[in-house]
Amino acid sequence: MAHLRETSDKALKLLRTLPRVQIGNLRPNPNSKQNDKRGRAQHGGDKHGAGNKGSGQRQNFMRLGYETGNQPFYLRFPYEPYYKGHHLKRQYPPISLLQLQVLIDTNRIDISQPIDISTLCNSGLLKLKPAEMEYGFQLTDDGLDNFQAKINIEVQHASEAVIAAIEKNGGVIRTAYYDPRSLHMLANPKKWFEKGVPIPRRMLPPQDAVDYYTDPKNRGYLANPEAISQDRLVLAQKYGYQLPKIEEDSAYEMLTTAKDPRQVFYGLEPGWLINIVDKTIIKRKQ
Repeated sequence: MAHLRETSDKALKLLRTLPRVQIGNLRPNPNSKQNDKRGRAQHGGDKHGAGNKGSGQRQNFMRLGYETGNQPFYLRFPYEPYYKGHHLKRQYPPISLLQLQVLIDTNRIDISQPIDISTLCNSGLLKLKPAEMEYGFQLTDDGLDNFQAKINIEVQHASEAVIAAIEKNGGVIRTAYYDPRSLHMLANPKKWFEKGVPIPRRMLPPQDAVDYYTDPKNRGYLANPEAISQDRLVLAQKYGYQLPKIEEDSAYEMLTTAKDPRQVFYGLEPGWLINIVDKTIIKRKQ
């Protein structure tokens, strides 16, 4: 009896240490299931993974869009002019004011410095893919009422409500165009600097984007500064808020910092060479 009691105590002690029996813990015994099929096909290997008769068995792969003699999809439906050049249209991934406020509150973005594409990509939570026709970020009005930061930000597209929300807090917003090469540089500056080539000049916007970036209502970087100052007052009157005076702000120098239309990085002029290994900047001769 003592032996049986000792054995049962060991068994109970072992059960206490084992995890609870669940569906996720159930496994068949090792080598208890044997596969009697010889090949990869569903008929026991008699087709050797090549399928049934015909061109499929002989690996005669048909061209993309061919429907074995039927009228193809792209010919069954009429032509839609809307899709002409659709694959060439510039895309602007959205980033909301709520996301921007969260990045600021979690110290992923330093608002004591101007914010541009490079700052947003270096936050680690936003990615830009210029190879997929992404030409920058557009700032949306989600979280409009909860945005409270005073920033100097440069994006590629912004609505009127977003502009009003930023300027209401005493901030500055600017919309600017970047060509694909400049976008690659801003998305990953370290990779570009490791090439050991001078910083090129930013290209001017194409013809279909000139009107947007020269309009003071959009705060375009090619617009007249005096027209932008006047439109700031008009927008404040429209939305019913008192426009803060940037001239009296302690962060006046940061808020008025802007890039040249040909400049890619803040503080780095075109033609300069950045040496990451030696941590030096080689400037071109004037």
